[in-house]
Parts: sequence; C-alpha cells; structure tokens
Amino acid sequence: MNKRSIRVLLLVEDNPGDVRLLREMFREQNSLRTELTQVETMREAETHLASSTVDIILLDLGLPDTQGLETIRRARAVAPHVPLVVLTSMDDESLAAQAFQAGVQDYLIKGQIDARGLLRALRYAVERKSMQEELFQEKELAQVTLNSIGDAVICTDISGNITFLNLVAIRMTGWSRDEAVGRPMPEVFRVLDATSRKTIPNPMEMAVARNLTVHLPSNCILIQRGGSEIPIEDSVAPIHDRAGQATGVVIIFRDVSSSQTMAVQMAHSAHHDFLTGLPNRMLLNDRVGQAIAAARRSMEKVAVLFLDLDGFKHINDSLGHSIGDRLLQSIARRLVDSVRGTDTVSRQGGDEFVVLLSEIESLENAETTVKRLLQVGSEPHAIDQHDLHVTSCIGVSIFPDDGLDAETLIKNADTAMYQAKENGRQSYQFFKPAMNVRAVERQSIEGSLRRALERQEFALHYQPKINLRTGEISGAEALIRWTHPTRGSVSPGQFIPVAEDCGLILQIGNWVLREACQQARIWLDAGLTLGRMGVNISAIEFRNENFLGGVFAILNETGLDPTALELELTESVLMKRPDATSSVLQALRAKGVRVAVDDFGTGYSSLSYLQKFSIDALKIDQSFVRRITTAPGETTIVTAVISMARSLKLRVVAEGVETLKELEFLQAHHCDEAQGYYFSRPVPAGQFARLLQTGISETLHR
Repeated sequence: MNKRSIRVLLLVEDNPGDVRLLREMFREQNSLRTELTQVETMREAETHLASSTVDIILLDLGLPDTQGLETIRRARAVAPHVPLVVLTSMDDESLAAQAFQAGVQDYLIKGQIDARGLLRALRYAVERKSMQEELFQEKELAQVTLNSIGDAVICTDISGNITFLNLVAIRMTGWSRDEAVGRPMPEVFRVLDATSRKTIPNPMEMAVARNLTVHLPSNCILIQRGGSEIPIEDSVAPIHDRAGQATGVVIIFRDVSSSQTMAVQMAHSAHHDFLTGLPNRMLLNDRVGQAIAAARRSMEKVAVLFLDLDGFKHINDSLGHSIGDRLLQSIARRLVDSVRGTDTVSRQGGDEFVVLLSEIESLENAETTVKRLLQVGSEPHAIDQHDLHVTSCIGVSIFPDDGLDAETLIKNADTAMYQAKENGRQSYQFFKPAMNVRAVERQSIEGSLRRALERQEFALHYQPKINLRTGEISGAEALIRWTHPTRGSVSPGQFIPVAEDCGLILQIGNWVLREACQQARIWLDAGLTLGRMGVNISAIEFRNENFLGGVFAILNETGLDPTALELELTESVLMKRPDATSSVLQALRAKGVRVAVDDFGTGYSSLSYLQKFSIDALKIDQSFVRRITTAPGETTIVTAVISMARSLKLRVVAEGVETLKELEFLQAHHCDEAQGYYFSRPVPAGQFARLLQTGISETLHR
C-alpha cells in the first residue's frame, strides 16, 4: 500500500492524553502525510461522517455518549464502507471477538502499541476492508449472474446439503432459498426416471466418486414441491478447494419440455405429409414391410394401390395453391374414411397417393376397395363455394405375386397406374409383368441424358434470394433446365433421379457447379453485387471421394472467391454418415465455402449433430412455408426453425414464398432471407443480371 493510501483519518477519542500520544505517533510517521481529524463524542463523529469523507476511523470504545459494542454499531451505521479500528484499555478477548464480528478490522489495546505498530495496523485495516469490498462485489456479481442465466443452479456441500439455489432453481423446484438451504439435496431436487418412476442414483455421489462432470440419464423428470413434473436434463460437477479436494457439487439443469415437444413435432413431420397429415413415403415403406411380414405368417395377401388424380393440376393452376391444397386435404380424408383402420393411406407428393391394404384374402377384396376409392374421389368437393371435380387412376400390385418387398410393390403399382392412365380417366389396372412403359421411358431418358451434355442441351436459370430486412438481392440459387431436341422441356424431377441412378449426376453436377461459378464471376467482374451463389449438391456428389477436390479445382479455375459460393445439401445427405460429413464440412468452411441445409424439416436430423456441423444457413422447406396461408394454426415448425437457427447463429432462408401473407409472417418472425415466385421465378442469366441492376425490393411493399 502506498503512503497516500490513508489520506484522512478520523480519531474519535475524548481522553486528551491519548489524543496527544496518538498525534505524536503520527508525527513520527509524517511521511504518510495523513490528515488527522479528532472529535470527542460519537454524535460529533456521526455529524462529521455525514458530510465528510475519511479513509479510516480510529474509535475509542469508551466515549461520553456511548460505550462498547454500541459505539461500533453506531459507527458502522453512519459509515458502513469505511475501515474501522477500535481502541480500548480493556484486554478482553470476548469483547474483541464481538467487535470483529460486528465489522471492525482491528482491535488495539492502549499502552500496547507504538507508532510503527499503529500505522501498520491502520494500513492493514484498509487493505482488509478493501479486500472485503472486492470479495463482496465478486460475490454480488456471481449472484446476479447466476440469477440471470436461463438454467437452474443448485450448490451443495460435501455432505450433500444444499447451500445455494438461483432464481430459476427456486422456480423449478418450488422451494424458497431459506427453506432449501441446509436440506439434503434429494429432498429438494427429486428426480425420477419417467418410465420406471424410480428415483435415479444420487448424481452428487457419482460426480464426487468419479471426480468429473456427470449427467442425468435421459428421460428424467423433476418432481416439484407441489407435485408437478418437469422433464429435465442436467450436469453435475464437483467443486474443489485449493488442495483439489471435493467440497461439494454444482448442479445445472434445465426444463426440456419445449425441446421435447419440438422434437416430437419434427419426428412427426419426418414421417408424415405436412399438408394432409398422412404417413409419408418413409413411414409407408415401413408399414408395407410390416404388412408383408404379417402376410407371410398368415398366408394372406397384401395390396398396394398407387393413385394419381386427373384434373388436379388445372384446378391448382387456375384457382390457386390454397384451393388446391384444401382439395388434397379433402381427398385424403375421403380415402382414409373409405378403408379399414388397419390399412394405410399415404401421400407421396403432389397429387399422388398410395394405399396399403393389409391382410386381404383375394384380388376381389382389393378390387372392391379400388372401385370404392374411384367412386368417392370423383364425387364433388365443396371448397370456397366451388364444386370441384377430379377423377383418379389407380394401379394395383399384389404381394407376393408382384413383388416381395415394399420398393418393388410400390414401383409396380406406379407402373400399373400409368397403364391405367393410358386406358382413360377413372380407371384402374392390376400390374402385369409385361408392363414396361415406364421402364422404356426411363431407358429413353437415360440415353438422351448421356448425349445432353455434349450437345449443350442444359442451361442454368437463377432464382434470387431476398434479404427480408433490406429488400436487396442477397444471392441466387442455380437451377438446371434441360431442353430436349424432340421432347422439349424436361422437368428436373424426371431426369435428376435417372441421372442419379445411372451415375451421370457426377458429370451433370460438375457442369452445374462450374457454370454457376463462371456466371457469378462474370457478374462480379461487371460490378454487380451478387452475394452468394447457391448450388444444390446431391448425395452421390457429396459422397464421391473426389468431391472436395472437384469443388476447389472449379473455384481455382473460375477465380471465384470461395466465400461467394454456398453449397446446398439436404438433411438426409448430412445425416447419412455424420462423422465423414463433419470432416468434409470443416474442409469447406476452412476454404471459406458456405453450406446451407436445404429443405430443412422434411428429413430427420439430430439437433446435437446440427450444432456440431460447420453450416451457415437453414432453408425452410416450402411445404412448411405454405402452411402460413393454408393452415395458419400450424406454423409451429416455421417459428421453431427460425428460433432454433437464431439461437445457433445460423442464417434462415424461407423457400417457396408465393404470397404477401407468407412474406409478412416471415418478416414478423425475423426470418433472414426468402425466395419464391412472389419475388421472381428462376430466370436466365441475362434476365437475372437485369434484376441485379434494378433490384426487386419494391416487392416487399406490394
């Protein structure tokens, strides 16, 4: 402590001899330049302290207007933060102990101190008081911090008795701090296995015994003081002293009700169609497999019906997607009502449905159901004062005659459905081995694909992504288009699956990536602000051993800054082999290439892996965006994905925005970017360049 640390000292002493002696002691140590102010009574001291600042108080315990501990209490009341040293002629250990407990920094006995000892005692008193204040501030900061975090915190001593709860822990357990402190931890922190309803092993004992952080088993619930139950997850870590010995534990836990609800919703979405709530392709395959296994045991048959609507596209295009979606929902309800509870109705996408009839005795049973489905589907659907009429064509395959697994049965029913379409509307067809219409068509597409690259039949169109805060174009998604010399325009949905099956997707994907990077560089060289160029990557491309080398080679060849490229991959691609995926994503991130998860929510991904992956953005699938207008009460997934992405510091892009209502909802929930027909369809490079020049921000205010 430097000599100027005690600049002003207040001496409260009424004995003239003691005052004179103390002043002489200070003069001997005049290098400290301490200003000594002396008063004779406690009242005078209180008046002085109320208007003046001092660094330390030297207080006699025997004053005319107060004696003993009362003197200390009055001094502390008027100057609680000023170091206090008492003087007394009584060498009383009991009084000294009480004085220290009352807050004094030192207890000096008259006649037993010299000048040097006095000044040393005063300096040490100031130091101790300063350290006490700092310690108090640190404890106060820790207390405020623990009360401000979202997780609950409980601390115990080594005996397992509670020493602290923060506000969240108080709220979650139902115990106040005063009631909980000192009680055994299991009495306040009651945790059961949700399935067995048994008390879990004491996590404190495990943490101390292993001397490391441990976690509760999954599926645990906290029993609140009032009896309510909360699903939780937690960690328990030992607290150590300076010698490394455990002195207690700290338990950190959180309510996982919301995350469990979201997980259930996302798991349901992974197995069900967003629009109709029917089982999707994944769940259907599982149920067909189960039905086949049961049929083998019972020696019965299984029928798979592939149903396609006629007239739906015209209604959807002329009356709008909202009417079209409600029509699909109406059809779905009728199909479900027309089959047994043991049967399954699934939507495959678009206007295609698959019906699984389990445990049928004969083809006649299946035929009866098929005719009933054709009949109920053709009856008028009353939607928004429209009487809408659609018809159906149904293809039928039978286990074991037409296939021994789900994939084969569904494929053959699909083939039979196309034959039914050839026969005219409102018809059905059982599969026959001779049916090869689809196979021939597929073979034709494959042959044409092999020549499409060399004949330069492919082109890229670009759809803008819009920054929803500024209205500016923040990037583009490159989309491949194929113009066949005789067929004309061929949908990517037709030729991409064929390209993946026959291995041509690697060549086509390489061409798309190079073309997109070249075009991005052209725009940037022309002074146009592009943002990010998005390119879709298939599972086959991503798993190819030359994938990374190919991406980096194209970037070097085209001279495009890697940060201007964003690769879009679906959840299923990312989750197939998480460890290998993680290393590839890290290599891309190291080079500056960005990665977005495409069609997020339609697959099934682990949130823990999502946190570990080096990704930059989540793209909300257009099926969920459509719910904003078709099912306003079912927008949980959209808001949950936006909230989750923001917490993970990921950019959120909404796909398929087509209406102002959808745009306004996304803006209100702080979605970062969007793309869709509301802003622009995918357009050729020249037209996109004009969009970059003129901008389309006015669409945000239409």
